[in-house]
Amino acid sequence: MKSSRGSNSRFKILAFIVAFAVSLLASMAAAGPASAGQSGHRTWEVQVGSESRNQAIQGMQFLPSEIFINEQDTITWEANSAEIHTVTFLASGQPLQPFNPFNNDELLKRGGDSYDGHSYYNSGLLANVDVPGFPDARSYSLVFPREGDFTYYCLVHGAVMKGTVHVREQGTDYPYSQADYDKSSRAEERSILRDGRELTADLADQANSHRVIAGGDDGVAMVMRFVRPTVTVHVGDTVVFANTGMDAPHTVTFGTEPANIFAPSGDPTQFTGGNLNSGIMWPGAEFAVTFQAQGTFEYICALHDYMGMVGKVKVVD
Repeated sequence: MKSSRGSNSRFKILAFIVAFAVSLLASMAAAGPASAGQSGHRTWEVQVGSESRNQAIQGMQFLPSEIFINEQDTITWEANSAEIHTVTFLASGQPLQPFNPFNNDELLKRGGDSYDGHSYYNSGLLANVDVPGFPDARSYSLVFPREGDFTYYCLVHGAVMKGTVHVREQGTDYPYSQADYDKSSRAEERSILRDGRELTADLADQANSHRVIAGGDDGVAMVMRFVRPTVTVHVGDTVVFANTGMDAPHTVTFGTEPANIFAPSGDPTQFTGGNLNSGIMWPGAEFAVTFQAQGTFEYICALHDYMGMVGKVKVVD
C-alpha cells in the first residue's frame, strides 16, 4: 500500500511547479516589448518641438536635445508641434545653410533607415498637424549601427535648434531610461512655455497702434501671433509691421494669399484694399503699409495663419 504522505508531497511539488510556471509566463507577457529591449536593441523616443495648447507659443528644441544610446538602437522622433521642423544630419563637411523652401532635399525624406555616420539624412518636414502648402510627416526613425557622437539640426530653425546622439558600444550600461528623458523633457516644456509668455509680454511693450510686432522668437520659444493684432488708424496713416525675432520668418498678407508667398506683391504705399503681400520677413525686417481708404482690412501670416497668426487694421476717416 502506497503512503498517502508521499502522494501529498508529490502533489504539492507538482502544484508549486505549475504555479511558478504560470507566474513566469504572466510576467513575461506583462513585460512585452521591454523584454525585447533587454536583448540589446532598444527604441528611444525624442520629441520634436513643443507648443502651448492654443499653439501661440512654439518651442525650438528637441526634447531631449542629447541622448545616449547603444549600437543597433533606434531613435524615433515624434512631431510635437504645429510649427514645421526637420531632423537633419548633414553630410561630412556640409555647411548649415538658411532654409530653402523650394529645395526638395530639405522638404522631403532623404537617406535610408540606418545612419551611416557621414552622409546626408533628412526626415523631411515634421508637424503634428497638416501644414497647408507643405508636405509633412508625423515621425521619423533611424537605426544607429556605429559608435560615435552625431549632431543634427532642424533646417527650418538652424543652429539654435540642434541635438546630439551619443552612440556607445553595444552592451554599455545606459545612463538614463526613457522615463528619465520623458521627465526632463516635460520640465523643459514647462520652462519653454514660461519663456514664451515672458517674450509675449516683452513684445507687447514694443507694440502700439501704428507698430504691430509680427511674431517673435528668442532661440528658445517662438510667438506665433501678431502682437497687437487689431489696430485702429486714420486714412493716410502708416502701420509698420516688424519682425523683431532671432530666427523665425513671417509674412504680412492682405487679401488672397498669392501662389508664391515668399515674393513681395502689391503697393504698400497706397493701399486701398485688395491683395498685398510683404514676402518673407526675416528677423529684423519691417513692412510699412500706408492706408489710403476707410475700411477694415484683415491680414495673415501666410506661414502661420493655421496656428491663429491673423489680425486686422480698422481705418477711419
